Amino acid sequence: MRRAGQGRIAAAACAALLACAALLAPAWADEGADAEAGRIARRDLALIEARLMQMPAQVPGTPDLYAIAVAGDGDEHVFRNEALYFEELATVRYGAAGRTLALVNHPRSLDGDPRPLATLENLRAALQGIGARMDPEEDLLLLFLTTHGSRDHALSMRLEGHVDAGLRPAELREALDASGIRHRLLIVSACFSGGFIPALADPSTLVITAARHDRPSFGCGDSGSATWFGRALLVEGLNRDEGLVGAFEYARRQVARRETMEDVAPSYPQISIGADIATRLDAWEASLARGPRLPYPHPL
Repeated sequence: MRRAGQGRIAAAACAALLACAALLAPAWADEGADAEAGRIARRDLALIEARLMQMPAQVPGTPDLYAIAVAGDGDEHVFRNEALYFEELATVRYGAAGRTLALVNHPRSLDGDPRPLATLENLRAALQGIGARMDPEEDLLLLFLTTHGSRDHALSMRLEGHVDAGLRPAELREALDASGIRHRLLIVSACFSGGFIPALADPSTLVITAARHDRPSFGCGDSGSATWFGRALLVEGLNRDEGLVGAFEYARRQVARRETMEDVAPSYPQISIGADIATRLDAWEASLARGPRLPYPHPL
């Protein structure tokens, strides 16, 4: 009887321990995930700050260009391709040497090519840092976002196991306003990206989108080297000598031709140009000594 009773007690104790372990294991897992997320967040802010500290001082009397690239969806290589090309294009051809920063959701950003991840928090930090370094009366921001977009106008910010969010127009506008940056050149390359125009447009802002608010754009896919709009605007249009608005008009024609050839519904790329930014952009482009045309490093 005693041994049987001891067995029942031992069994009960064992069951209790197993139940406790089952309850605690998710907590341990959550704590580990939270610790890793905190480590990456601190790493990202350190990378952003290091990049900001390396930027040349603002040159009084000269409009300087600052450029930020955001590759939102890390499930496909194409967005990283475009963001890194944009960063180099701004450096080599558009005079932003040393004043560029790329936020990239991609496995290589964590291993092999360390870069801050594309999150709203990191975008806010990058904008705040650049806003503090530029002259708001003289300088311009060129912001390029490339990712998937949803019908309800959210940009995918995703890297499996690390980032899973949507960037909405009001959040992007709030981050821009909080930075103090006045003269804004914004490119949103995503499906349904025209839905960002109402929130972002103002007299000091130019907004280019890859599609109308109710239309998808084309060319993403893991094997893609560039989206259709990215290729037409960045690789072709901005390697011409017709300025940003001219590059957009060229891209709109090229995308329309390709959509006709591929027999898909038109995406209708959009542009909104504020009265003040139009004057500012013309003056900057008139004074710009463009660098050489930049080949795209990925096969097209």
